[in-house]
Amino acid sequence: MQTGELLGSGRSADVFAIDDHWVLRRYRDGADSTAEAAVMAHLAEHGYPVPRLRDPAGAGPGTAPHTDLVMQRLRGPSMLQALLQDTITAEEAGATLAELLHRLHSVPAQASADPAHRVLHLDLHPDNVMLTPEGPVVIDWRNTEEGPPGLDWGMSSLILAQAAVAPTGPTALAGAVLGALLTHLGPAVVLADTDAGCLTEARKRRAADPAMSESETQLLGDAMELVLELLPARR
Repeated sequence: MQTGELLGSGRSADVFAIDDHWVLRRYRDGADSTAEAAVMAHLAEHGYPVPRLRDPAGAGPGTAPHTDLVMQRLRGPSMLQALLQDTITAEEAGATLAELLHRLHSVPAQASADPAHRVLHLDLHPDNVMLTPEGPVVIDWRNTEEGPPGLDWGMSSLILAQAAVAPTGPTALAGAVLGALLTHLGPAVVLADTDAGCLTEARKRRAADPAMSESETQLLGDAMELVLELLPARR
């Protein structure tokens, strides 16, 4: 497919302009985006804010390379950009992330027979939320699974906590967003009540993530302590 300028690059994919309305997101490692597209379509059917999808070749299903995903071109900054530009507060960002998690976990799972399981993003943080004129839109569904909502909260919390305990960067800002996020934790979400809680599982997954550097992995212990410190007391 003919692509235009490179709009952005993440750890695993590049995003190219197609025209004013569409972009092409292509995995560099050859990963298959078919399951990701199916989850996004499922979420869109339930009114969750994800980018609209289009078949890249424009000629029906199965015509595009499995590494490619053609999506709506979103207008507006990422939540991270807005935080760094001081156009959104940490409290607003944390509340928005919490609302997006609660909304996501109200969508029924596609395949799991467990009634407690929901669609999970597993990488929801400020750089994966676009603040469009129509409202926030969640991007990058590569890690999506079905499972307990607490795992999603645990992953988002640890990602923010790692940024908060890092030796450089907007550490205070990340900590403030994390604190705001956790204040909106619902009573039904269990993160760390037991040794096998969702926060422990989130730490295991973060530690096993090949995309993380050794220095990032070494922050997980301090990040875990920060999340536990900021968790609201259960009543």
